[in-house]
Amino acid sequence: MPTAAHSEFRPRIAVIGRFAEQTSALRYRALVNARALLEAVWAAGGDPVTLLPVAGADWAARLEGFDGVLMPGGGDIDPARFGLRERAENVYDVDELQDAADFECAEFALAAGIPLLAVCRGLHVVNAVLGGTLVQDLAVHHRHLTHDVVFDARHELFGLAGPAVSASCYHHQAIDLAGRGVDIVARAADGVPEAAVFDGPGWAVGVQWHPEDTAATDPAQAALFEELVRQARLGS
Repeated sequence: MPTAAHSEFRPRIAVIGRFAEQTSALRYRALVNARALLEAVWAAGGDPVTLLPVAGADWAARLEGFDGVLMPGGGDIDPARFGLRERAENVYDVDELQDAADFECAEFALAAGIPLLAVCRGLHVVNAVLGGTLVQDLAVHHRHLTHDVVFDARHELFGLAGPAVSASCYHHQAIDLAGRGVDIVARAADGVPEAAVFDGPGWAVGVQWHPEDTAATDPAQAALFEELVRQARLGS
């Protein structure tokens, strides 16, 4: 596990947990987050805390004492949440409670200006919260795929030194119609949106890929988490 020393205050980063139907160590259903994701936040100087998804929560109270929010990857969103009646055959792991918690948390964080980093499913959640839609099943899936992503603008907002990154992807959905105030700033070679900036009172960005996959060895991916932590410190 990363052990980088940070003498500064560690901002607390709320990471919405993901439901798992089976985990070997816990025997029954569990609440999880990717170890690499949490370690990347810690290595960047933050203190990640997994939150239980619950519906109808008072998010102002739940996020009191937190300095940032990370919306992680996970299963698919119910298409009804972005206005589609039909569900594609390959849509998987839809969970009403997970959707409710993610949507409510994202909506509050955006309105309150809490620094927000959205990853993969997290990007989809924020886009849908802002009225956007998704491609339910890409013609060519981006699973177990590492490819180049080039920003056409605003890469500095992500903490990146340059406009090009090598991105580790695992997804079969993507943004279709961008929501209100969702500025697509990077795409893959096949045109799939890969990064977005969300308009609002605080720092809020999203990436389609999984920066945690390679953050331990790729400074550009680590920089995304460092920027989240930096923004969280600024707001604390």
